[in-house]
Amino acid sequence: MKDILHVDMDAYFAAIEIREDPSLKGKCVVVGGSPNSRGVVSTCSYEARKYGIHSGMSSHLAWQLCPQAVFVHSNFHLYKEISAQIREIFYRVSEQVEPMSLDEAYLDVTENKLGIASPVEIGHFIKAEILKATQLTCSVGVSYNKFLAKTASDMNKPDGLTVITPENAQAILFELPIGKFHGIGKVTAARMKKLGIHTGKELYEMELRHLIKHFGKAGYFYYNVVRGIDERELQCTWEPKSISCENTFHEDLGSVDELLQELRKICDRLALRMSRKNISGQNLVLKLKYDNFEIITRSMNLPYSTNEREYLYQYAEELMLSNWDNKRKVRLIGLGVGKLAKPEAEEQMVLF
Repeated sequence: MKDILHVDMDAYFAAIEIREDPSLKGKCVVVGGSPNSRGVVSTCSYEARKYGIHSGMSSHLAWQLCPQAVFVHSNFHLYKEISAQIREIFYRVSEQVEPMSLDEAYLDVTENKLGIASPVEIGHFIKAEILKATQLTCSVGVSYNKFLAKTASDMNKPDGLTVITPENAQAILFELPIGKFHGIGKVTAARMKKLGIHTGKELYEMELRHLIKHFGKAGYFYYNVVRGIDERELQCTWEPKSISCENTFHEDLGSVDELLQELRKICDRLALRMSRKNISGQNLVLKLKYDNFEIITRSMNLPYSTNEREYLYQYAEELMLSNWDNKRKVRLIGLGVGKLAKPEAEEQMVLF
């Protein structure tokens, strides 16, 4: 049985801003766009969360919910710099590290560089080292697989350390609200509630064939994790599966000429990024966000893998014109490419 940790920084962006400006301590801090802009919330302090503010919400709505909130612009250069400090601590503990974002990661500490047998002791060590190096707190989940470690880290935030063992896992999962299961989003949770599934216990009582009927292959995942089963290994080496660019406009656009002009700019940025990374792709994905925040995505497979700007734009234009509702204004356009590969690898495959 493995010893897996999930380390999750507490309100990471907001905590850094409070560290940089101690006068913000105890206040409702919102990191992201200004309240009078079209920006969104990146994260917020725990004080702000009590007002219903959350990441992804429009900054204007956040201000309506909490007019006394202090809005701070994101400083991603600083966030990345501190994230590198935190990861250095992780790699002092184990080479088996799977970063999930700037502020969270899984660690397999079954065999570790510290020579410590207790994963709980290692969790305390990581918390202390991060606090000493960054003056920031984190929450740590300790268990025998990734799903349970992630579940544990969410249970006692902020600054918590929670252990889920084989002995207490089932009792914890039975009591867990279905919306708290990692991997079950709002839409799926709503569908489950319509089926009478509100807690882990009710999910446990659902037969596998019913879960597959309603949720497809994901039904296997739900069936297993509620039983404490998760055999996923840590992904310590990572290759990007997709690459994308997007732009939120200062004013909603309703003219086809304006939209195509913006699409061209995004396509140019995307092609440049792909060229610099020496990657090409064959699956093109268009994202449109309308003025009412409704989002649609449409995709198509290209005849061959490419990173050539004009070729990408030709098909991106086709995707947009065939899917855009021209009676509605657009707030955001995004363009991405999947099925990525290195050009040299493709040439070798063709030769073979």
